[in-house]
Amino acid sequence: MRVVGVADCARRLAAPLGVAAGLAAAFGYVGAVDPGRPGHYPACPLLRWTGLYCPGCGGLRGVHALAHGDLPAALGANALAVAGYAAFAVLWCVWIAGALRGRAGVSLSPRARHWWALGALVLLFTIVRNLPFGAFLTP
Repeated sequence: MRVVGVADCARRLAAPLGVAAGLAAAFGYVGAVDPGRPGHYPACPLLRWTGLYCPGCGGLRGVHALAHGDLPAALGANALAVAGYAAFAVLWCVWIAGALRGRAGVSLSPRARHWWALGALVLLFTIVRNLPFGAFLTP
């Protein structure tokens, strides 16, 4: 078993902890400044110009709701974004675990079909939330 020095461990953890610090600052800001109140954040250009909800509409309101511990409101604001936040959290934990074990980083290599599937999911979510029967997906 190889003994790992503190400096080596700190070097490996610098990137994931830096990402966590940046996201914590952004999360804290959105938690403190309500996106539901006009004037603090720019409006979605797609919604403003076409009246259609983009796949990100409601994402900031979802973060604000999560920051206040309101998961149902977050899911109501943008369920796809909340699922994305959860997926990112899982991948970040895998990254930290790999760094603690001495691996340089997470070795994810999604294939083209994974990107196509993700794109299809986002497109389907966008289409359904803009149809009358998908009103439950609108923020």
